[in-house]
Amino acid sequence: MLRKGITESFGTAVHSLSTAQLTDSVITRSKRMIMDTLGVGLIGTRTDVFKKALKHSQFFTSEERSSVWGQSDLTLPPQFAAFVNGIAVHSMDFDDTWHPATHPSGAVLPAVLALAETLPSRPSGLDLLLAFNIGIEVQGRLMRFSTEAYNIPERFHPPSVVGVMGSAAASAKLLGLSPTQCTHALAIAASSAGAPLANAATQTKPLHIGNAARRGLEAAQLAHIGLEGNPAILDCGFGVYYKDYSPSEFADSSSSGFKWILEDQNVAVKSIPAHLGMHWVVDAALAARRKLEKTAANFDLCQIRHITLRVPPSKYINCPLPDTEHQARHSFQFNACSALLDNKVTVDSFSEAQLKRPALRELLSKVTLETPEDNHPSFDKMYCDIEIETHQGVVTARCDTFYGHWRKPLSHKDLVDKFSVNASSVLSTEGVEGVIDVIDNIEKVGECSILNAYLRMTSTPHQQLYRIRNI
Repeated sequence: MLRKGITESFGTAVHSLSTAQLTDSVITRSKRMIMDTLGVGLIGTRTDVFKKALKHSQFFTSEERSSVWGQSDLTLPPQFAAFVNGIAVHSMDFDDTWHPATHPSGAVLPAVLALAETLPSRPSGLDLLLAFNIGIEVQGRLMRFSTEAYNIPERFHPPSVVGVMGSAAASAKLLGLSPTQCTHALAIAASSAGAPLANAATQTKPLHIGNAARRGLEAAQLAHIGLEGNPAILDCGFGVYYKDYSPSEFADSSSSGFKWILEDQNVAVKSIPAHLGMHWVVDAALAARRKLEKTAANFDLCQIRHITLRVPPSKYINCPLPDTEHQARHSFQFNACSALLDNKVTVDSFSEAQLKRPALRELLSKVTLETPEDNHPSFDKMYCDIEIETHQGVVTARCDTFYGHWRKPLSHKDLVDKFSVNASSVLSTEGVEGVIDVIDNIEKVGECSILNAYLRMTSTPHQQLYRIRNI
C-alpha cells in the first residue's frame, strides 16, 4: 500500500472523522470550552479593540451574512463575523489555554458559527461539535510535532500559527470538502499563519485570534472553489514556525483505536482576564495576603517593604510598570500587587482608574522579579513563589496549580457562573439562559444556528424569542 504523506493524512482525517467517534468525555469537555468561549467573547464586545475592529469590518458587504455576538440587529460577511467575534474572544485575554501552549477555542468557534449560518443545509448541533473538535484536534497534533511548543512561547503567538489551521480544518469539515480539498485548505491556511509575540500586551494581540478564525474560514472556502496549495505543506514547510519540527502522519481516523487528544489533555479555564501565567501569581499573592492578615488584626499594606516574585523567565510577561490594560494583563507585577491591594483581581482591575492608583504604583515600586533555574517556562511545570518583607518579618506563599488549571478544573457550577456573569453584561436574561440550555443539549439540537439567535438577544428579548421560534 502506498504510504500517505503527512499533509494528505491530515486531509483524509478531516474528511473522514464522524460524529460517531465523539466520545462522552470529548463532548463534555468541548461543550465546556464552547460555553466559556462564548462568555468571554460576549463580554469582549465591550472592549475598545472590538469596537475598532467592528467599525472597520462594517465597510465590507456580501450577500452572505452572519451574526455578530451581542449585537441584536448587526450582521457581517461570514469572514468578518468570524474576525470580530474572534477578536472579542481574546480581547481581554480571558479565553481558554491548552497544553502545549495555545488558545484553542477562539480561532475555531467563531469560524464554524459564522459559516454554519450561511450553509443551505443547516448543520446540527452534533455537526458543530464534530467540526469544532476537528479544529481543536488539528491544533493539538501540530503542536505535538515540536518540543519547543510545550514551553511558554518566545517567537510566534501559537494561535496565529496553529489556530488558523484548526479554523481551516473545522470549516472544511462543515463545507463537506473532499480529502484533497481538505489538504489544500490546510496548505492555503498555512500561508496566513504566524504572528510575532512582539505584539503581545497591545491591542493587536487579539487580532491574532480574529485573523486565525477569518483566514482559516477563507482558506476552506478557497479550497472549496478549487484553489490549490502545496499538498506537502505539513511534511516540511510548517517547520518554519518551530525550530525542532518533527511531523508524523495523522493516525488512521477510521480505526477503532482512534483517540482524540482532548480525551487526555484538558484545557485551562481562566478566572481572571489576563495571561495564563498571571493566575499562579494571583493565587500566591492572595495566599500571602491571608497570612499577613493573620499576623496582625489591622495589617496595613503600607508596612510592606519589599516583594519578591519567583516566576519562570518570559520577557513579554515581565512588565514592571504597565501603562495600559493590555500591558497590565501581561504583568506579573501588576497582578500580584492588585491581588494584595484588593484581595481579588477582576475585569474592573484593568480599568484605567485602577491602573493609575497611587497606592498601586507605590506597591509596584517595591517588586523584584527573580527567575529560578528550576522554574520552567511551561504552563504544565511552572510555579510562583512570593516573598513579602514587612516591618514585622517575612511572609511567603507558593502556587503550583491554580483553580481552573487542567489539573484542577473549574466545577461545572463555577464555569456556568463565569459564563453567566460575562454574558449578562451584554445579553438579556433570556439570552443567557438560552445559550446555556442550547450548549447543555447541543448534541441533540437539530440546527446549531439557534445558538446564534440567542447570542443576538440583547435589548429586545421578546422580539428575539419570536425569531428563535421561527428558525
